[in-house]
Amino acid sequence: MNKNILIVYYSHSANTGKLAKLIEQETGGTLCELLPEKVYPGDYNTVVEQAKKEIQGGFRPVLKTQVKDLAAYDTVFVGTPNWWSTIAPPVATFLENYDLSGKTVVPFCTHGGGGSVHIEATVKKLCPDSTVLAAFSVYGGTVKSSQVESWLKKMGVK
Repeated sequence: MNKNILIVYYSHSANTGKLAKLIEQETGGTLCELLPEKVYPGDYNTVVEQAKKEIQGGFRPVLKTQVKDLAAYDTVFVGTPNWWSTIAPPVATFLENYDLSGKTVVPFCTHGGGGSVHIEATVKKLCPDSTVLAAFSVYGGTVKSSQVESWLKKMGVK
């Protein structure tokens, strides 16, 4: 892989953002946080219920974030919290609105015990003309830079 790396992520409780920033430090890639126009509630139980309804209904929130010059990147890391065993709706919006054909897509997630579950399969489904690598998952905010470095070396990024 080459260094034309974009790291796109949605983070609700800062855990996915922490992981995205470690990937940025290790790869020298460009960081891009996906921000929905309507912010999700901070209360855990409220956001869990909202996420469940949105995922079941196929809802795609409008994003404030606009990714410019996507053609400049060969590799796109896509980060999400594990919400109901899949990607968060803002990430689904990004994957449906941007053409990642021909790019290498690298899913990563943070979770509360569920691992990456269907995240990799969902990304593959939304990026049928991309090379989607194995998803990397970390429990909560426990990620260490050594884990990220080891994962990137295994993938041939570092």
